[in-house]
Amino acid sequence: MSRDKLLVLGVDIPVLPTTSVGSLPKPGQLVTARKDFSQGKIGYVTLKALEREATEFWVRKQDEIGLDVIVDGEMYRGDMAAYFAETMQGFQTGELVRSYGNRYYRKPVITGEVRWCSPITTEWWKFAQSLTEKPVKGMLTGPYTIMDWSFNEFYPDRRSAAMAIARELRKEVEALVDAGARIIQVDEPAISTRIDELDFAREAMQVVTGGINAYFICHICYGNFLPVYRHLLSLNVDNLDLETSLKHDVLAAYIRDNPFSKDISYGVFDVHNHKTESVAEMEKNIRYALSMFDKGQVWVGPDCGLKTRSVEEAISKLTNMVTAASHIREEI
Repeated sequence: MSRDKLLVLGVDIPVLPTTSVGSLPKPGQLVTARKDFSQGKIGYVTLKALEREATEFWVRKQDEIGLDVIVDGEMYRGDMAAYFAETMQGFQTGELVRSYGNRYYRKPVITGEVRWCSPITTEWWKFAQSLTEKPVKGMLTGPYTIMDWSFNEFYPDRRSAAMAIARELRKEVEALVDAGARIIQVDEPAISTRIDELDFAREAMQVVTGGINAYFICHICYGNFLPVYRHLLSLNVDNLDLETSLKHDVLAAYIRDNPFSKDISYGVFDVHNHKTESVAEMEKNIRYALSMFDKGQVWVGPDCGLKTRSVEEAISKLTNMVTAASHIREEI
């Protein structure tokens, strides 16, 4: 299913296309530079040069490894919600709050009408795409997650805030498509957290993606998505990118009763594990996916972004993943 629509859009990908989810590890030099920038020790021009250097490294490395669909690695971002809040009007930067583990982010605060003023990720997408012949995904955080991970001090309720953000994010999607992006991923890790809000979460996604000529992926990671599985199938996207490397059996039980009607980006390794899974382990996970889905539905990737791993760990995991997918392609 994915290949048919993408061929119409001018994108040719193989069966079992391989990709990464989004974030990749920042090299040590860039981590230091981002800290120095926050403390006023270096300027933005210096920081941006290092971000471009790191972006080029990862785009070329993914090409070298053999991934079929490339990501820019998000070298220019800190937190996935705060990054978009920092670049739109209507938000202020709040105090540090814990995200998970020992990681913190400055929680955005909605203090006024949310407005998209200019392209946020488009120039980074264009730069990444200029470095490779492979298709590069456009990447943005979804309206529900930005709303959920922010304090709302302006809109009357959570739905109003999410819909306002959705209307502005659509402008970013349109800018990406105008620039040439044909595959766009909308990250919504928070969407499975409140079943009672799924109706307006779906409505917000419709605002972002409806009527736009692109192939849309929705990434949902490390959440309790199984109870909301049937609802997720109604999201206005072509592909659900799910954390599945540890949930094969549970997912299989749901699919028996509710056939999967979209493409799936199937996580074949755990990004929070320092160990590099073997090629054989990843092949086993791909075969499990093919026991539940048609081969034309399945994309192969990690469970989530790789920013928590070292550069060496990420390269090792992605290399084994591409090798495993190549072996299975030969079999089928």
